[in-house]
Amino acid sequence: SLKTTPTEEKIMSIEDRAKAAGQNLEGKAQEVAGAVTGSSEDEAAGKAKQAAANVRDGIEDAKDKIVDKAGEVAQKVRDGVQHAKDELNK
Repeated sequence: SLKTTPTEEKIMSIEDRAKAAGQNLEGKAQEVAGAVTGSSEDEAAGKAKQAAANVRDGIEDAKDKIVDKAGEVAQKVRDGVQHAKDELNK
């Protein structure tokens, strides 16, 4: 199975956030172009792209929180194991 490190997860998150930002800008441009040309279809499509970008950004927030929490839990486990070793070696 493929495993990623927390650092790799953060890099992936940055890449995904950049894609979401690009999608948001594309959507805004399409919405504005639709407003200027009177195309309600382009306006709606632009708004939909912006909404999708916001969802993508929310997913990245959730992933970041999970990765951070997993790192905290792993550190607590390591600390607990080290404490147990220290107690056994007294």
